[in-house]
Amino acid sequence: MRHDTKAAAVDPGDAAPVIEYLEREGIELCAIVNTHHHGDHVGGNRGLLARWPVPVFGPASEQIPGRTRALVEGDTITLPGIGLELSVLDIPGHTSGHIACFGKDIAFCGDTLFAAGCGRLFEGTPAQMIASLDKLAALSPVTRIYCGHEYTVSNLRFALTVEPQSAALHARLERDQAKRNRGQPTLPSTIGEERATNPFLRTSDAAVRAAAIRHAGRDLPDRVAVFAELRAWKNAS
Repeated sequence: MRHDTKAAAVDPGDAAPVIEYLEREGIELCAIVNTHHHGDHVGGNRGLLARWPVPVFGPASEQIPGRTRALVEGDTITLPGIGLELSVLDIPGHTSGHIACFGKDIAFCGDTLFAAGCGRLFEGTPAQMIASLDKLAALSPVTRIYCGHEYTVSNLRFALTVEPQSAALHARLERDQAKRNRGQPTLPSTIGEERATNPFLRTSDAAVRAAAIRHAGRDLPDRVAVFAELRAWKNAS
């Protein structure tokens, strides 16, 4: 995120492209924000800190290289040089200590919520993950979500196997595939768009539940079971 000649790096997996961008644009790094400990989200911390000794914000219960401020749900931070205030949510599931930072109609959600999808459960449980997704879904529908990876098109193709009759999904896939064909990102998405088209946020929807039950070949008694079946289905797709 950038403001005039200052910028903060969110989940820098590699220092080199960040340094190249900052030097090309004449921008000074003012902070690093990490959502979780995976190397593709923190691998650039040390290289950036060698150049700019800036504060590093990250989850309290995970090992974050160079972290200077440990964050838990309810904390608020203000990014120096930018003045952007962000609030913190605990959103475990992908990892046990994963956090999100949100404010001013933006949310940095790492690998918990993706455009049209969600992260794999490496350290958490389906119950944890669905609770974390519920927290993000409760944000304002105009909130722009910045997630950790550009998986949108493949996620939409999976979503259409769950809801093949969804006009909203077909329209979104056509739009986002066209963006990728032009070399453009599909991100950010919005919370409103995710509520309408992301099956992992729609586990209460009758069509999504019915599709998960058909795939499982058995009854799924609650939203957690529906979510777990969807995640297993996606993992195998």
